[in-house]
Amino acid sequence: MSISMYAASVPVFRQMLGSLVAIIGKAEAYAAERKIEPTVLLQSRLFPDMLPLVRQVQIACDFATGVTARLAGQDVPAYDDQEQGFEQLRDRLQRTLAFLNSVDAARFDGSEDREILTRPGTPKERRFSGQDYLLTYGLPQFFFHVTTAYALLRHNGVEIGKRDYMGAY
Repeated sequence: MSISMYAASVPVFRQMLGSLVAIIGKAEAYAAERKIEPTVLLQSRLFPDMLPLVRQVQIACDFATGVTARLAGQDVPAYDDQEQGFEQLRDRLQRTLAFLNSVDAARFDGSEDREILTRPGTPKERRFSGQDYLLTYGLPQFFFHVTTAYALLRHNGVEIGKRDYMGAY
């Protein structure tokens, strides 16, 4: 029995983005309880050359949205990446979840063979089959940014664990 491209992507994105919504809420509460300026957590990095928490969440949303749209043969929605606070990040996550919920699973039919072109016209241009795009690029990138967001908050003392990371499944 095979698994559909939809089943291998959208439910996974929804689960993990749902966990990020909850984790961001815990981080906000943690900062308030301990009187930590929110930007300390929002701009935290694991290492100076890595992107801060805000960008990790934005990029996780971008991968969930971009992979879903491309596999469904739709235009990729654009976001302005202006989020600065916890509430704005939650709104971004909720907009992403709303987009994922709006895409009809039938649009994924045949997407495993659909040609996906990323970063057209740049030196980083890549062509993938839909299946390769999802399994070797989209999902690994998405999980990298979700995991990094989790690790940043855990490293900064937010009391979260594996259950928080996994979300509802």
